[in-house]
Amino acid sequence: MTLPSRWPAVLQAVMKGLPRALADRHYPQWHPAPVTGLMNDPNGFIWFAGRYHLFYQWNPLNCDHRYKCWGHWSSEDLVRWQHEPMALMPDEEYDRNGCYSGSAVDNNGVLTLCYTGNVKFDDGSRTAWQCLAEPNEDGSFTKRGPVLPLPEGYTGHVRDPKVWQHDGQWYMVLGAQDLEKRGKVLLFTSADLHNWQPCGEIAGHGINGLADAGYMWECPDLFALDGTHVLICCPQGLTRESHRYLNTYPATWMSGAFDYERAAFEHGDLHELDAGFEFYAPQTALAADGRRVLIGWMGVPDGEEMLQPTRAHGWIHQMTCPRELRYQDGKLWQTPVRELEQLREDEHHWQGVASNAPVLDATRLEFWLTASCVDVDFAGALRLRVDDNGLRLERASLQNGEILTRYWRGEVRHLRVLCDRSSVEIFINHGEGVMSSRYFPDHPAQVRFEGASDITLRYWSLRSCMIE
Repeated sequence: MTLPSRWPAVLQAVMKGLPRALADRHYPQWHPAPVTGLMNDPNGFIWFAGRYHLFYQWNPLNCDHRYKCWGHWSSEDLVRWQHEPMALMPDEEYDRNGCYSGSAVDNNGVLTLCYTGNVKFDDGSRTAWQCLAEPNEDGSFTKRGPVLPLPEGYTGHVRDPKVWQHDGQWYMVLGAQDLEKRGKVLLFTSADLHNWQPCGEIAGHGINGLADAGYMWECPDLFALDGTHVLICCPQGLTRESHRYLNTYPATWMSGAFDYERAAFEHGDLHELDAGFEFYAPQTALAADGRRVLIGWMGVPDGEEMLQPTRAHGWIHQMTCPRELRYQDGKLWQTPVRELEQLREDEHHWQGVASNAPVLDATRLEFWLTASCVDVDFAGALRLRVDDNGLRLERASLQNGEILTRYWRGEVRHLRVLCDRSSVEIFINHGEGVMSSRYFPDHPAQVRFEGASDITLRYWSLRSCMIE
């Protein structure tokens, strides 16, 4: 049974919503963001047939999470993006309550989408189907239906397939919750993308000595990187610590050895992937030259997202910048992809006492900062404090005005900061750590440096690069 199409309502929402979004002074100038409505997880990130494709969770009808489609952008260079036809809508019985997150693969020259069909029942229960879709000549996609039902022993919270091929065999990791409400990552394998065999649990609560690992693990992504294997995942229900896991839900990573023959992942500890206020559901892809590139959602579910002022203009959330990953000295390093240097305008240098530094326009800005002790004020709406303990990022709660803080602990030798109209991404020590955050300043917004210590600045304004 096919559910009634909502194409007319979506088209009307886009036509009405786009002018409102573009008129908002918080709307980003070079980060991908929705033309209207709510955008969240990046999906189906892939290099295919000479272009990068980035799909995304999108509710074009409202700024909430009730109706989930897959939007679609493509790019030749990770900088200039263009709109493609919407890929998926929740219009079948097996995905009637949302086309949830997933991935994309090159299946013998066919760009194939792998996603979760979400179904909720009147009694409050739910189920999930892992589904496929394939492209048409006009850029739309035809659903091929479910290929994997809900596995036995798990609640209806099984989702977010990340699929890849190794030695001619397909593999899939799924985020899951077992019947005891414990978060897990499941592994499956297939010869043809249609018939899947379970290989068991490879990560989560109780595996490799990991205890108290939360009640649900979302958005898993397992890949080889620089001689190791890395699993990125978003555990829900982790205990907050004094200086990490402070968001409602964090994004984490662990490294180790994945054995394809035994279908086993021997890994180390969990680490926070981004220490800022907004970062979740990242997904990686292999670039054309073999780099592992990550894009994340600059948002967090179930926090203060519904209080963000952009909702008054009919849109909410944006993506992070694309980041190159590398594994070195037991750490996962993230740096902005080199292609973003195309956005730089004239370069400037300054050195001296922090309080005498030039005031910078924060609209579209990149600056490199060397300082042992300094406060950086982002238009009075966000403050970064650098001292011997590391970094503190502070802003006021949108709910009650309370000052909220996020931390990065360690020696700070260098900062690279990327600013857009309502976002800041702070790369620490050439990628050793990252803090990504939204903020909503009065415009024109300015960056000011405060303190009596010497600092060194290198900075550029950035060109606008809107989605075409």
